[in-house]
Amino acid sequence: MLGAALLTAPAVGQDTGAPVQEEQEDPNTRRLSLAEVIKMAREQSPSYQQALTQLENRTWQFQTYKSNYLPQLALYATLPSYTKDYERVTDPNTGEIRFVGVQSAVSSGHLELKQNIGLTGGVVSIDSKLQRIDNNGRHSYASNPVVVTIRQPIFNHNGLKWDRRTEPLRYEEAKRNFWEEMERIAVRATDLYFSQLQSQISYDIAQKNVANNDTLFKIAQARFYNAKISVNELLQLELSLLTSRQSLEQARLDIETTTLRLKTYLGITDTYPIRLVAPDQIPQFEVDEEMALKQARENRSRVIGIKREELDAERNLDWAEASSGVNADLFLQYGLTQRAESLGPVYEDPTSQQRINVGFSVPLMDWGRNKSRIGTAKANLKLVKANLEQQRVSFEQDVYLQVKRFKMLREQMKIAQQANGLAERRYLGAKDRYLNGKIGILDLNQAATERDSARRSYVSSLRNFWDAYYNLRLQTLYDFETNQPLTMPLPF
Repeated sequence: MLGAALLTAPAVGQDTGAPVQEEQEDPNTRRLSLAEVIKMAREQSPSYQQALTQLENRTWQFQTYKSNYLPQLALYATLPSYTKDYERVTDPNTGEIRFVGVQSAVSSGHLELKQNIGLTGGVVSIDSKLQRIDNNGRHSYASNPVVVTIRQPIFNHNGLKWDRRTEPLRYEEAKRNFWEEMERIAVRATDLYFSQLQSQISYDIAQKNVANNDTLFKIAQARFYNAKISVNELLQLELSLLTSRQSLEQARLDIETTTLRLKTYLGITDTYPIRLVAPDQIPQFEVDEEMALKQARENRSRVIGIKREELDAERNLDWAEASSGVNADLFLQYGLTQRAESLGPVYEDPTSQQRINVGFSVPLMDWGRNKSRIGTAKANLKLVKANLEQQRVSFEQDVYLQVKRFKMLREQMKIAQQANGLAERRYLGAKDRYLNGKIGILDLNQAATERDSARRSYVSSLRNFWDAYYNLRLQTLYDFETNQPLTMPLPF
């Protein structure tokens, strides 16, 4: 009678939820591996587009730098400049001032070929000019068929010389930054991938727990009816069923959240679900610390950046020293010139034209301004060198520690994989023994908890390993699996 009475109570002996049904997978579900997710992130994610735009911007800047050392050809023209006005004129005989109507049109053409001299910082140009003036119905021409001009700063800062040293480094740094950004994208994609994978595993575990607890609860109902188990044990199984259903709802929300984050990062706009495949196959290769350091020094952008920043500081010191002393400019020009009333004769028998100009400036009293400027540049160079040396040491330490972390996490992952298999076999054995009445519900719950914990720990270890794997690639820009640098061809 007691058993019958308890079976009629809402808390015991009645199923507290709908029958457990296996969810049907959406036929449009994407099945993605870690490698596929990373490939998509490197080809279509907003982060990839941003990195590509930055590299393209730096590439055009580098092309601009190279063009500074190539001849520049330009055409300037005025067709025409027309004036109709009254101008004040003084009569040379009487000194009388009066206004005279003036009507004129000036047309001109100027073709210039210019070349920077990188070695000296000067400029050499070749010009050809032609002008025509129409004044009150009369016209005349003036020409400069050839004019050669040299402008040469003396004792000044030569920016072209320093550009030749720093701009190739800046461009190489930009390329390596792009390759590193590809690995950063891989690291970020891996993080989002495993966030969803862990939610997916939790959801699968929750589904399995609901199904198992529902089955055990129904078996326990029959046992309780036959007075083979106590009411406390039945209540414990019912509570486990309710708890597992609550965990399933939370897991469903978590997987929707992590899927949305992954899709947003990958640039996926459809509403199809994603099912991830756990990357259980671990690459087997050895990593030597000295080899990793060697590759990092050869491939990383930071190594180039350290050298470039030191050159920038030296350039600032050179500019300060050059600006504080004697500054001089040399201007030399030689050409041919002619004037005529018609176009044909303007190019006949031109006369020579020469110009020479040497100008200089010498600071006489600046109240210590130049001295302070040089002192500041020297102190900054000293500080930059000290900071860069510290960065160099930290950089190498980070590479060394990353190699150690990778090796440790690979071993931890192997242990977690073994523990996961053992925990699964232990739970299956405990479930069989419980159904045979050899152990109690507490022992079964303990085995289930340890199985779920081992599964989550294994996935967490997988996550840590793959994070270390791609961070090692990022730190060295080297693929130790294929033994080749990660300096891929540029996408343009």
